[in-house]
Amino acid sequence: MDKFIVNGGNQISGKVDISGAKNAVLPLMTAALLVDGKTTINSVPDLRDTRTMIRLLKIIGAEVSFEANSMSVNASNINNLEAPYDLVKTMRASFYVLGPLLARFGEVRVSLPGGCSWGPRPVDFHLKGLEKLGAKISLESGYILAKAKHLYGNRICFDFPSVGATGNILMASVLAIGETCIENAAKEPEIVQLCEVLNDMGASISGIGTDKLIINGVDKLDSIDIDVIPDRIEAGTYLIAGALMGDITLNNCNPKHLEDFIDKLKLAGANISSTENSISINKIDSINPVDVTTEVYPGFPTDLQAQWMVFMSVANGRSSVIDTVYHDRFTHIPELNRLGADIRLNENKAEINGVKKLIGAQVMSTDIRASAALILGAIIAQGKTEISRVYHIDRGYDSIENKFKSLGVDIVRINE
Repeated sequence: MDKFIVNGGNQISGKVDISGAKNAVLPLMTAALLVDGKTTINSVPDLRDTRTMIRLLKIIGAEVSFEANSMSVNASNINNLEAPYDLVKTMRASFYVLGPLLARFGEVRVSLPGGCSWGPRPVDFHLKGLEKLGAKISLESGYILAKAKHLYGNRICFDFPSVGATGNILMASVLAIGETCIENAAKEPEIVQLCEVLNDMGASISGIGTDKLIINGVDKLDSIDIDVIPDRIEAGTYLIAGALMGDITLNNCNPKHLEDFIDKLKLAGANISSTENSISINKIDSINPVDVTTEVYPGFPTDLQAQWMVFMSVANGRSSVIDTVYHDRFTHIPELNRLGADIRLNENKAEINGVKKLIGAQVMSTDIRASAALILGAIIAQGKTEISRVYHIDRGYDSIENKFKSLGVDIVRINE
């Protein structure tokens, strides 16, 4: 099992190219299943999750090639409408095959999902939405069976703007008969791109970027070429690294996707400048404590709360982080405290007392974003930090150690 060895304390500088967004590319890969033909996807990050999705698409019967961050998915000869437990348990995004396969073939069998070790993320919204479209849903030996000779448009109102459920219902409804209205839909940039891509394929979706999506079903979709949007969470992670340890510039990113997060960085004292596709940040000599509360987009991202906690752990004073999206996403706190942070958790609120410095220690990754937080902590800690179970970070960050090395971080991957 791989681990990272980080010798902290080095100032960093330079430029980083942000990869394509993990949370955008996975639903786009499954959207290719809606088309009888070959879809090309560019700017694909080379991640463990991307590779897992490729394996799943191949099991279903798609022909997939992936080289130099470019992927082709030919879904002309799909011959297996089952997503097996062994794959789905390792990545919740595998559940995205449910909507496209049901819409195109009228039936699908998908294992209940697995994924990160934190937090219940129920699939009820997906299933209730598909039932509203006319699907018959049953559960058998840990598998969800969905069948529908035809799907029919309907009004679907989510209790919570779930990104996954919005994506699945979108992909199911584009081939349904009649009009579907999704209310309280997710508005994340990854959902916006999914809508735009489906429209480019021939779908009819309006209200893009709002919480009310209107989908008029069409008979078929056509293959297209897709360029994946930049990963805003990866960009946010490197911005925190710059605020902590040096002057850096991020290329191939979209500042508009991070407006609330950038506002919080500025409150903390960051000097930030940006263009349409780049962001530059300077090291903050004295970090102001800033409270944050995670919200659905366009609010502060839950996927950046662990990294923000590292940032605040060396601020000049007390701050708090409240996660309203996933109330138990705090497994990184004991590990950060091992580095010398002073963080106390009360239900879904972390109270952080800034300390003068962190000290290297042995720590363990627990999920994708917690892993990124531990790397940030190791970068600013004095001495050596050993981070185990880094397979988590390989699920969501493309070549993270090489990118940090290019900025001057002393980080090595050890294969054991």
